[in-house]
Amino acid sequence: MEINRFFYCSSMAVLLISGFMFPVMVGSLGINYGQVGNNLPTPETVVPLVKAIGATKVKLYDTNPRILKAFANTGVEFIVMLPNECLSAMRDPKEAQDWVKQNVQAYLPATKITCISAGNEILTYNDTSLSNHLLPAMQSMQSALVTLGLDKQVTITTTHSLAILETSYPPSAGAVRRDLVGPVTKILDFHLKTGSPFLINAYPYFAYKNNPKQVSLDFVLFQPNQGVLDPTSNLHYDNMLFAQIDAVYSALASLGYKNLTVDISETGWPSKGDEDEAGATPEYAKKYNGNLLKVISQKKGTPMKPDCDLNIYVFALFNENMKPGPTSERNYGLFKPDGTPVYNLGISTASVVSSNTSTGGSSGGNGGGGGGGVNVNSGTPQPPNGYLSITSDSEKCGPVASLLFLISCWTLCLVCLPFWGVLSI
Repeated sequence: MEINRFFYCSSMAVLLISGFMFPVMVGSLGINYGQVGNNLPTPETVVPLVKAIGATKVKLYDTNPRILKAFANTGVEFIVMLPNECLSAMRDPKEAQDWVKQNVQAYLPATKITCISAGNEILTYNDTSLSNHLLPAMQSMQSALVTLGLDKQVTITTTHSLAILETSYPPSAGAVRRDLVGPVTKILDFHLKTGSPFLINAYPYFAYKNNPKQVSLDFVLFQPNQGVLDPTSNLHYDNMLFAQIDAVYSALASLGYKNLTVDISETGWPSKGDEDEAGATPEYAKKYNGNLLKVISQKKGTPMKPDCDLNIYVFALFNENMKPGPTSERNYGLFKPDGTPVYNLGISTASVVSSNTSTGGSSGGNGGGGGGGVNVNSGTPQPPNGYLSITSDSEKCGPVASLLFLISCWTLCLVCLPFWGVLSI
């Protein structure tokens, strides 16, 4: 039986709660807030939506002032992004300092900006006009943070596609592409010195889409399955995302960086796709994101790093109707632009309804889940379910980041009623 509760969150928005509230919110849940659409709700109405689903972290693909102002004094942590096309300008220390002042310092401390990503998936664009500017830009921006006294509260990083890996199976054999070892090593040195996280976009969906007959659907959807055994480490994996994450850890360790923090800046599953996009359905999207939330709520790490907390940003908050590429690119959202859930995750599904729904633009990055898999060396034995048997150049512009919904425990959150108003069944 479904229960609908209507309550007023502010004079600008109404949240429609459908289903049952999960009693304990997950503290490390992150969501990607893309803006490549002309029909998205205003940032002011998005704030209660993000809070309602229990997300405590948001990743932006720009520094949209209206969004950053809307989230002031909410406690929500932000990763903001320097657009790819701005990297060259950031090599100039004065330009870097001006950018940080205008786009970060101006919103602190009210808006909790904790990280700046210099570009998105730069190294796998194979464009030296961009990649040659990446590290110098990061260094200039770090110097700007130090000069402005912000380096203790804000870090500089960049976001990578999983396609930076050349080998990913078994996870213990994870290795960075040979042509990228040089630039990746220099970036890892930067992370080691500044304490910033290594961000990776990981999409098991791409592995399944490219090889639906070979890749185990249960393995990519966190469903019960026999899993795979890493023959070198003897670690057992029952889902592809954890195997991908540990492949990244192994790749970094092979370069001498064993203790860096790895955060998953994007992962998700599309609810709709073209005819050749296998698995892009509401049913599978619901299973992937729903089961992912269960995993996050367990607060456990991967088989290789069991004691390391998982910081995962689900992609994405909304379907974005102006994103280029295949149909799936426009259908990674947990919500439709009107705020209604794309599918029911069985948790506090919230819909934002406002008289002013449009942000009036299509700013924001395209995202880039590209590289849902990596090249697997021909000499490496393949697991029975075809795990990660796709090429590193399979996707250049995939989804970019974010979600979350807490799995229903089928217990009505009566505690909320005094605060949220009228109960309607």
